[in-house]
Amino acid sequence: MALAVLFAVAGCRPGEGGDGDSSADGGAQRSGRPSGPALSAVASLTVKGRAPKTGYERGAFGSSWVDTDDNGCGTRDDILERDLERVRFRGGHCLVASGTLDDDPYTGRSVRFVRGHSKVDIDHVVALSDAWQKGARQWDRDKRVAFANDPLNLIAVDASANRRKGDGDAATWLPPNTAYRCDYVAHQVAVKKKYGVWVTRAERNAMTRVLGRCPDTALPVRGGR
Repeated sequence: MALAVLFAVAGCRPGEGGDGDSSADGGAQRSGRPSGPALSAVASLTVKGRAPKTGYERGAFGSSWVDTDDNGCGTRDDILERDLERVRFRGGHCLVASGTLDDDPYTGRSVRFVRGHSKVDIDHVVALSDAWQKGARQWDRDKRVAFANDPLNLIAVDASANRRKGDGDAATWLPPNTAYRCDYVAHQVAVKKKYGVWVTRAERNAMTRVLGRCPDTALPVRGGR
């Protein structure tokens, strides 16, 4: 059942993390190889101001963790199986009962997952409410469901770090684990490019600043760390 993953990144070093217009490219990156440096891709993102959050609700992106790939398992369990080590299942091959998140990307710590008592969240790298304010409000429901369940936009992380992130973008929140910032921002760029989600000027500048310190970072085309 395991999802295939590919996340090629080269030359990454720790980085840091209003409004004009630029051209948008919402086409999906569907090849099995990186499409090019993430830094170059930032320039292809449309720059606009943040729209109001009015009307946003989680249900606008469909039920939580639906089985969009028709493998018989919900997306949450697919990502847990992909990202955790020493995974154990409950009652078959879908429900992940326990496992360990080694080297959590947001904090660098090891986090234990036990179903029902979890300190692990599945984070939307580009938050749903952030996407809502930057284009998703105009999407049809099918596109929003695909966005919310796309492995490219999902990662298992420390729950407390995820709660601190909230719906922040690259201009307002970056992982405390500085060694992961290049990968994290490259992931956000890839998701926004794939779905045509725009960025604010401050967000674009933050993305450029982070990736400028690791300019060879490739653009991920599938989910994974």
